[in-house]
Amino acid sequence: MSALACYTEARQACFTVIDFETTGAVEGYPVEPWQIGMLRLRGGRICADERFESLLHVGERPFNPRAPGRHAALRAQLAAAPRPSELWPELSEWLTGVPLVAHNVGTERSVLARLAPLHRLGPWVDTLTLVRHTYPSLASNALDEVTDALSLRARVETLCPGRAAHDALYDACACAALLEHVLSLPGWERVTVDALAGR
Repeated sequence: MSALACYTEARQACFTVIDFETTGAVEGYPVEPWQIGMLRLRGGRICADERFESLLHVGERPFNPRAPGRHAALRAQLAAAPRPSELWPELSEWLTGVPLVAHNVGTERSVLARLAPLHRLGPWVDTLTLVRHTYPSLASNALDEVTDALSLRARVETLCPGRAAHDALYDACACAALLEHVLSLPGWERVTVDALAGR
C-alpha cells in the first residue's frame, strides 16, 4: 500500500477484514489455520456482497482441545480442503495493496507472514485496540462480548445468518461491524488509515 494511501481518510478507504480459525498451539506442531473468512468495507460501510470464505487443509495432526470452533466435526472436510498456498492467487486479490483489519491481529498477521513471507502486507488495523481506546470502560474486549455490548449483534446476524462466533466468516463480519460502528462516531470524520493503524 502506498504511503499516500495511508493518509486517506478511513471513511473513504477500502479495507479487507479477515479472520482465521486455527488449530491452536500444540507442542511439536505449528499453529495452522483451518478456516478463513473475509469481507470488504468501503467508504465506511460494509460491502455485504464482497466476501470470501473457505475451509483450509489440515492433515493428520492434533488440535488444541481448547481451540474454539467446529473443527472436530469437520476433520474429513479439512483433510480434503485446499491448502492456503493453492488459494493464494485468489487470496492475494483480497490481501495485497489494502489495509487489513482483524480483532487482535496477532493470529492473522502471523498466519499470513508464514503464508506469504515475501509480501509486505498491511497496514494492520486492530479493532481490539480501537475498542480499548473508544470504550475503555467495557467489561470485556472479546469480540463476541463487544458485539453485544455495542448492540451490533443484529447487524452481524443480518450479514451472516445461521452462523455463530468462532466461525471465520461470522467473526470477520463482527469485526467489520465494529469498525463500521467506530467510523460512524462523531469526531472520526478525518481519522486516517495511518492513524487507525497506530502509526
